[in-house]
Amino acid sequence: MFENRPNRDAEVVLVGRSNVGKSTLMREITGHKVTTGGKPGVTKKPNHFDWTAEDFMVTDLPGFGFMSGVPEAVREQIKTDVVRYVEEHADKILVGILVVDGKAVIDIIDRHTNEEEIPHDVEMFGFLQELDIPTVVAVNKMDKVDDEDERLNALCDRLGLYPPWKQWRETIAPISAKRGSIQPLNDAVREHLHAQQRDDLFKFF
Repeated sequence: MFENRPNRDAEVVLVGRSNVGKSTLMREITGHKVTTGGKPGVTKKPNHFDWTAEDFMVTDLPGFGFMSGVPEAVREQIKTDVVRYVEEHADKILVGILVVDGKAVIDIIDRHTNEEEIPHDVEMFGFLQELDIPTVVAVNKMDKVDDEDERLNALCDRLGLYPPWKQWRETIAPISAKRGSIQPLNDAVREHLHAQQRDDLFKFF
């Protein structure tokens, strides 16, 4: 399922739960229509978008976590595949974009917090950092949020970053992919690309 990776040495990956708007965001970044589904779990294998003349691609990895009508074993397998993909290609991944739903993410994290279990979003954030992959959290659907600063500070707190969120602009990017307002994400990605001397890729962000 994850075998058909184009041979590219530089990559930006999108990871996140099902239904947080990864495919919509992918469409905004690439300007290319990506199939988006009304129900979670539509993307079951990576969507790679590469440019013929460039040694670079953007990859939308399948969503993990709860998906209605998808058996738990399949959900676990998808998560394992995502983790394995990121591990395997970590040295080629210039930036990992963790997409979360700004309206729901705090409740989801808090609901899944107990002694044995780290919530998926927090776990994935830590995992990307462990692999030394520069990480941006794209906090999507912010057009539906009234208390933006409060919400983003709470998210920083859950991710182990000291609030206020505004000091983490290279890590926390409030966006609304559906409305096409993704500038904070582009700015954050560019910072990480610049740090890796890849200003040549700014044209994509």
